[in-house]
Amino acid sequence: MKGFRDFVLRGNLVELAIAFIMATAFAAVVTAFTTIVMDIVGKVGGVDSFSDYTPNGIHVGAFITATITFLIIGAVVYFAVFLPYLKARQRFFPPDEAATPEDVALLTEIRDLLAQQRNTPSA
Repeated sequence: MKGFRDFVLRGNLVELAIAFIMATAFAAVVTAFTTIVMDIVGKVGGVDSFSDYTPNGIHVGAFITATITFLIIGAVVYFAVFLPYLKARQRFFPPDEAATPEDVALLTEIRDLLAQQRNTPSA
């Protein structure tokens, strides 16, 4: 079980799954929901379907519908998948303590040696 947990929570597997989910599974459901919302907006605005709204022959409604669909998909994936993934990753794989970089440690050692030489009386 531990091996499976390590496999799922390490690397880019979850990030790739999120991208795949955004492109496929949520797209159909959210598109249908957005169509309903945009139809309601169209009814309020006096148009049968807001997605078909074309002032002066420009298909503005389809672009606005696609933009709203994208934002809804992004919000669902962020709150339903990405945030729980981050919490699980922090719980099972806490970040390592930040170690002092090698060059900083070397400079610190040089500083300490110079300070020690200054404090030592010369013969």
